[in-house]
Parts: sequence; structure tokens; C-alpha cells
Amino acid sequence: MEIDGFRGRLITAEHAGYDSARAVWNGAVDRRPRLIARCGGTADVAAAVRFAREHDLEIAVRGGGHNVAGTAVCDDGIVIDLSPMRAVRVDPAGRTARVQGGALWGDVDHETQTHGLATTGGIVSHTGVAGLALGGGIGFLMRKHGLTVDNLLAAEVVTAEGGIVQASADEHPDLFWALRGGGGNFGVVTSFRFALHPVGPTVLAGPVFWAAEDTTDVLRFYRDFAAAAPDELGSVVRLGTVPPLPIIPKHLHHRPAIAVACCYAGGVDDGERAVRALRRFGTPLLDLLAPTPYVAHQSGLDDTVPHGWHYYWKSTNLAGLSDRAVDAIADHAYAAGSPRTYTAMFHLGGAVARVPGDATAYAGRDVAHNIIIDAVWLPDESGEHAAAETAWARRFLEALRPHRAGGVYVNFLDSDDDTSRVHEAYGDHIVRLAEVKATYDPDNAFHHNKNIRPGRAGAGAIGRETVAPQH
Repeated sequence: MEIDGFRGRLITAEHAGYDSARAVWNGAVDRRPRLIARCGGTADVAAAVRFAREHDLEIAVRGGGHNVAGTAVCDDGIVIDLSPMRAVRVDPAGRTARVQGGALWGDVDHETQTHGLATTGGIVSHTGVAGLALGGGIGFLMRKHGLTVDNLLAAEVVTAEGGIVQASADEHPDLFWALRGGGGNFGVVTSFRFALHPVGPTVLAGPVFWAAEDTTDVLRFYRDFAAAAPDELGSVVRLGTVPPLPIIPKHLHHRPAIAVACCYAGGVDDGERAVRALRRFGTPLLDLLAPTPYVAHQSGLDDTVPHGWHYYWKSTNLAGLSDRAVDAIADHAYAAGSPRTYTAMFHLGGAVARVPGDATAYAGRDVAHNIIIDAVWLPDESGEHAAAETAWARRFLEALRPHRAGGVYVNFLDSDDDTSRVHEAYGDHIVRLAEVKATYDPDNAFHHNKNIRPGRAGAGAIGRETVAPQH
């Protein structure tokens, strides 16, 4: 099989590397594409898109392959694989970085930290840049420097017709607006240009752990602590068991516990003052908050969510951390069977909330906390074990229903989250997104995602997920 104008590598089921090439981060996803087109550059991506359209092939687009729903791979279609395209070029004087569409956040942090710079990225370094950025981009730096999309200055995009356009505030501004939160619905982004900020290379960062039985007290304290926190302080609450990392004493491994992980995007001394009350609260099991290389902090959780394990997520925005919400979280967080399963809660606000709600397609500007319920099991723990973990996640989400703010972070939607949840993620922006979709992808060729159907004002705007294109 050949693709006209394509100079990358084509992989089919007959090749020895086919199974590894089709594998994605979530080992529960097992799809068999007809063709995997590993692209060396933008020209290869454009050639692959044109080939797919000419042969009416299902299209999946792979950046980092880290999306829990597994949208980076499809059955009996073509995977346009950007994973070889991982270059990062930093302009330290201009404080910008040009990042190819297959790069991982570890690639970005590695290059930018050489210059003492960073932009808001994910909290796991093997997360793909493209997927996280196009969905919004939440991370430890967001309260100080905004979401990833708030730092996006421009993007190079291969359209559904195989053309190449530049999207920015000055060129194709409608597309640029939609790319900042609307996911991969509008084209294949082959490179991003991000604004960078002085961060590190050493930051005050790390988790503090308390015993699970202290969860209610810790969350009630954290509610007030987070509300009063300076923008420089990013924090994530983790509930589950203590991960068996080398830095953690063995006697604590797999012990049920709550942790508050912090990263202070400023001077270490200022950071010490900002976290003093947190470190002194109650009786911590372990305090790992310390001056740390930013790159090390960003990769610290990598081994707790490796490639190949099976993952199932449920998520929602929270209206707040009322006493009843805290009780619901404490009652359900430790009821899962797997020691690998966990729940994480992100504190937003700060710079995220100061961006006007209609400035980008990301729709959760007024949310203070987002919670994600992560059921995890090993590949050989299928059947009843997997069913029990997924059932726990659903029960937990249902218990949070009275405390939901409305809305959900689109990057946290799993494969069984239906179109109503996609609408929930985009909110009132869905009509405008559908109009942009109609301009750049009127046939809905890019639908193997949390899909937005092309439409005009007043028309139906939600599409089917991972289904045949709307020809």
C-alpha cells in the first residue's frame, strides 16, 4: 500500500510492529486499524488526510495516545500517527516554544527548563501535548499562568481537505478560538506555538500525606486553604492508596491515604510561607514538600499511571466543597478494590477564572474544583474485577450528583460518556463550535473524538462518537 506524497512509515497488520504501533496508553483499548501512517512532518500528515478522504477511511489522529477513551486508534481505518514528530524549539528571548504535534509534555519541560521557562502542561510527563492542549490544559501552573490554551499563540493545522492553514488571533481567528478547548474536531494540529514564563528550574513542590481516616478533616481544612491560596500555588488532592514509589517508605506503600500535592510557581522562600499551614495541619504520615527540580516534579507521578494498565474514568465539576460534598467524597474514595485506583481533585481559579468565558472554547472558567474518579486494574484482572472497579466509579459519580456545578472537562470523558456529557463539556459554546466545524470539516471527517457535529445556529450540534462519518 502506498500514499502519494507520503515519506513516513506505513504499518499494517502484516508488519511485526503492528501490535505495538496500535497500542495506546489505556490498555483496555484494543482496536485494529487497517493502516497506521507514521508521519515525519506536516506534508506527511496532509498526504495521509487526503488519502483517507479519497478512500473513505475512518480517521483517528494520534499525538501522545494518552486519551483514556482511546480515540487515537480506530478499527478498520487509518491512524494518522504524529508520534515521530516530537521536536521542541525554544526562543528564550521571545519566551515562546514551537512544539510539534506528537510531542509529550516531558519533551516540552526538558527543553524549556534549560532556559528556566515553562508553560502550563499536564501532571504526567508522558501525556501528549496535542490532546491536553486542544481540550483546555489543566496543570500545576494554571492558577498563575492560565490553562494551556491560554498560552497558545498559534497553531499549524491540516484541514479535512488536506490543506494547511495557520491559526492565530490574526489568521483564521474562528478556528483559533475553537482549537482552544474544542478538541481535535477541526483538523490535525501539526505544531503549536506557546508562550513561556519564568518557572524554576527549582520549585517548592511535592505531596503531603495523611491517613484515610483523616480525610474529612483534611478536606475541610483544604477547602479554606485553597480558597485563600495565592495564584502561584497550584494544588491537586489525591485520594486512594500511597503509591509504591522509591521515595516513599515501604511501610506506607498501598496504605489508604489522602494527599495534597503542591507546586509553587515562584520563589522557594515564598512557597514555604504559602504551604506552612498545610504542612502543620493534623498529623501527616509523610511530608515530601521540598525544593525540587520542576522537571522531576512534573514526572513524579509517571510510574503510578504507566502505559498498558486498564483505565476507566468518571469526572465532573464541583459546585464547591460543602460539608456534604466532603462527606460524599470521603465515603466513596476508598471503597474501590484495586490499590491502583484513585481519585484526584484539581483546584482551578486564579488566572483561569480571569479569562473571559467566551475568549476560548474552554467552558469551565468559573469552576473552582474538578474531580476525576480513576478506576485502574491490571491487564490480567479482567472480568469481575474490572466490572467492580467501573461500578465503583459510576456509584461515586452518582453520589456527587447533588454537588455538581454542571460542566465537565472534556479531556476526562471516557469512551462510554454519551453525547449529553459532550454537550455538558462545551455548554453554551456548542453552537459556535458547530459553526466552526461546518466551515472547516463540513463532512465530519474528524469525528473519532468527543464529537461536535457541523451545523449552523439552531441546528443540532452534537455528533456521535467513534462512529461512521456523516457523509
